[in-house]
Amino acid sequence: MSGDMSYNAVMSRKNEIIKAAAGLDFEKFESGGIAFDYEGIMESTGYGLDEVRAVQSEVSVGGTPVIELRNLTALARKCAPSGKGARIFIKDEAANPSGSFKDRRAAMAVYQAKKAGYPGVIAATSGNYGAAVASQAAIRGIKCIVVQETYDSRMTGQPEIIEKARKCEAYGAEVLQTTVGPELFYLSLRLLEETGYFSASLYSPFGIIGVETLGYELAEQMLRRTGRHPDVVVCTNAGGGNLTGTARGLRKAGCYASVVAASVNLAGLHMASDTAFNKKSFTTGHTGFGIPFATNPDRSDVPRSGARPLRYLDRYVIVSQGDVFCMTELLANLEGLERGPAGNTSLAAAFSLAQEMDAGQIIVAQETEYTGAGKHVQPQMSFARRNGVEIRFGDPKDEVPGKNIILPENPALLKARDIETDSLRVSFIRHAVENFGAMPGDEDIKFLAAETSLSAERAEEIAGDVLASRDGG
Repeated sequence: MSGDMSYNAVMSRKNEIIKAAAGLDFEKFESGGIAFDYEGIMESTGYGLDEVRAVQSEVSVGGTPVIELRNLTALARKCAPSGKGARIFIKDEAANPSGSFKDRRAAMAVYQAKKAGYPGVIAATSGNYGAAVASQAAIRGIKCIVVQETYDSRMTGQPEIIEKARKCEAYGAEVLQTTVGPELFYLSLRLLEETGYFSASLYSPFGIIGVETLGYELAEQMLRRTGRHPDVVVCTNAGGGNLTGTARGLRKAGCYASVVAASVNLAGLHMASDTAFNKKSFTTGHTGFGIPFATNPDRSDVPRSGARPLRYLDRYVIVSQGDVFCMTELLANLEGLERGPAGNTSLAAAFSLAQEMDAGQIIVAQETEYTGAGKHVQPQMSFARRNGVEIRFGDPKDEVPGKNIILPENPALLKARDIETDSLRVSFIRHAVENFGAMPGDEDIKFLAAETSLSAERAEEIAGDVLASRDGG
């Protein structure tokens, strides 16, 4: 272990630390340019889909039910034009041991850590993933540290994050909490180096292959249940791993449903801002993660992220905070299912999108999550009020993140709005080319096209425009 533990020194050793902590040499897959061998990294885990399913089954992960939401479907049809209103289903991932789809990721990370002889695992997360890793570590009998970004500079913590800390500790994990800023990844890297623990990164290939089983199961279950695959699958999108793994699993099952990313609109709130940190009511599934990680996925805690959402998404929509709070209440009151906000983000979008679709079509919100004391609507809204956020009824399209939360006056006002995906794809190429600093070669252009689901000709055109703009052309 190096003696220099300053921030700059530790961050400069990031690749070296992760190589030891993940047991993966990412450099083997690099081309020396923009491109890298993405499928090679995914295959480097050594686990096929059947083996992943077997590993997860050992620890009661997966095999979660699909539930048709008949009452919500009926409500959507009342709000829709005649003949519209697709059947709405959810994949109830709250049935996993710690209560979210992230058990699938954690199951593979912890299994690999135990198999490779690591004494413990470390996860850097303020979300459900910490609880999932802690739960799996308890099952497998190895140690667990969860590093959480929890407080602003006044040491005020969000109720949802504090709830998740409680859950992690209930499973026997040690929880270390930081204030908002760069400490989260710095501290986790330090701990990885000091302890020799395994990096249970959200963005490693082990995590993404774990989510592939979700998409595969969903396709199998819908085929058995309805005689065909769904037309649309909606994924709550933050760092991109949920959507990436689900889409890959759908494809492996022969299902080519339209894949829609859904995030809560938090435009104008900077996620690294101390003053904005507690102005938001959602710790995940929002645009503060979804947009930056879609357009620059390798900003994560591994050299190359396994989460590459622009490869797989067909459409990207946003919903408001008020929309999601409303959907949480509708799900509980109409369907008797009390679930947390992350999955209800995709469900809010699905409720709106169903109204555009024919009544004979099928739309699935592909995950739910557990709920608890800090996740409920009332503590979230009370916390928002204490932070100067106005709560009122009206039209959610008028909501200004950080200033107000507008609950829809009636369900017909709950609407998903499109993000222009072409601008995201252009932004991805711009980041890649600016970081590279030169015109990409043929291999890089082919890679950029695959990353953005564009033609090679279009990717090359955008790259040329980026360099021309930089050079004042």
